[in-house]
Amino acid sequence: MPDITSQSATGGLTRNAIFLTLTVGPREQDLTTVRELLGDLASLKRGVGFRNNQAGLSCVAGIGATLWKRLSPGATPQGLHPFREINGVHHAPSTPGDLFFHIRAMRPDFCFELATNIMKRLAGVVTVEDETQGFKFFDDRDLLGFVDGTENPTGQEAIESVLIGDEDKPFTGGSYVIVQKYMHDLAAWEALTVERQEVIIGRHKLSDIEFRDADKASYAHNVLTNFNGPDGRQLKIVRDNMPFGSPARGEFGTYFIGYSCEPGRTEKMLDNMFIGDPPGNYDRLLDVSRAVTGSLFFVPTEEMLDRIGAGEPAVAGGTKSGT
Repeated sequence: MPDITSQSATGGLTRNAIFLTLTVGPREQDLTTVRELLGDLASLKRGVGFRNNQAGLSCVAGIGATLWKRLSPGATPQGLHPFREINGVHHAPSTPGDLFFHIRAMRPDFCFELATNIMKRLAGVVTVEDETQGFKFFDDRDLLGFVDGTENPTGQEAIESVLIGDEDKPFTGGSYVIVQKYMHDLAAWEALTVERQEVIIGRHKLSDIEFRDADKASYAHNVLTNFNGPDGRQLKIVRDNMPFGSPARGEFGTYFIGYSCEPGRTEKMLDNMFIGDPPGNYDRLLDVSRAVTGSLFFVPTEEMLDRIGAGEPAVAGGTKSGT
């Protein structure tokens, strides 16, 4: 079996990030430019990152369902489809997205420089659907004041949770990522008592200690987003959420980003939050936190990106570009 190099979906959390969601124009030249950029992405990342290895620069590229069919005719990852809109007690919209770049580093200038080079290469062929610059807030808290990402899997468990395995062999080593942008009503949140906030989240605010299961509300955020698979094991994802905002515009939010080996587990979490489990028993966090975007992408291996960059199908059996 040839070597497989996964993108850095399971990479460590950093202090800064830029999230770029783009749509690609209809021309064949637009596709050619995108292919060339994807093939050169690893080189671009090295070119910026070599200036300081301690900056920890990384970049994950994701491809949406519509663009995948244009870029790589033939085999399609089993779980790749447009993000499914959710109409429950609250609404999770599905918004456009062909390309997604998750750029992260310990320093914001490295994120900025790589994003600038990517956008220079794609000038005139893409439309920016969303650009969000995220940052870590004090001791890894979100703008609601709670630590985010406490329950992320680590080590081998993270790899098994994020990377596709034998269940979809042509795409082994790839991953899926779902992203959503949430806007917070901080005034409404801060009007709640700390005790009420803790009930909604399911953990203590200051210490970050999780409530005992017997003490959790059935609608607590960490109840609805945790569930087991058929074998009784908890199904996990890797989150790298980041706060963002503009105090001058009164905008405060969290950028949700969840990597998984199959999107169904993240979709189940979102259904539990927005519809409820059982229906109606929804996540009360959504009373003050509104989803404004929603997209799903496949994260190819670096070898797949190289083949796409060369105008070849991502996996054997596809149709070469232009034939």
